[in-house]
Amino acid sequence: MMRKRQRSILLIFIILSFCSLIVLISAVNYLFSPSYQSKKVVEAFYTHEQIGHFAESWELLHPYMKDRWSKEQFMADRYHVFIGHFGTDTFQFTIEENSEVKDWKMAEELQPFDVAYKFNVIQTYEGKYGKFSFLQEVYVVKEEEEWRILWDYN
Repeated sequence: MMRKRQRSILLIFIILSFCSLIVLISAVNYLFSPSYQSKKVVEAFYTHEQIGHFAESWELLHPYMKDRWSKEQFMADRYHVFIGHFGTDTFQFTIEENSEVKDWKMAEELQPFDVAYKFNVIQTYEGKYGKFSFLQEVYVVKEEEEWRILWDYN
């Protein structure tokens, strides 16, 4: 009877260990997946924007985006529009689930990216004109081993 009980305990231990290993492998795979990593970049970008750290958010832009404005111009525009015109210090944001997009182009004249991850970001403001929200499509691609933000100009 004692041997049967020991076998049952050993079997339960083996099953629990195996299940724990599967959960751990799945969690690690998810944390290193392009989908998760690209979403973290979007979260970082809008967190910087939320607290007015526009220089840090600019750093997360893809070089194609940086070609559109200088860092100083980007920072001044973001501050002027979101804080100056809307009369608000900050905003809340939500990121809707992503989708993988193949052969996506930021603008018609540019080369397509093999793979981009698309997110819909909703920014909600409470300012001098009341409460309002903006929906922006955000794309993330890998550029020189770093995930970078792009917007659609098509």
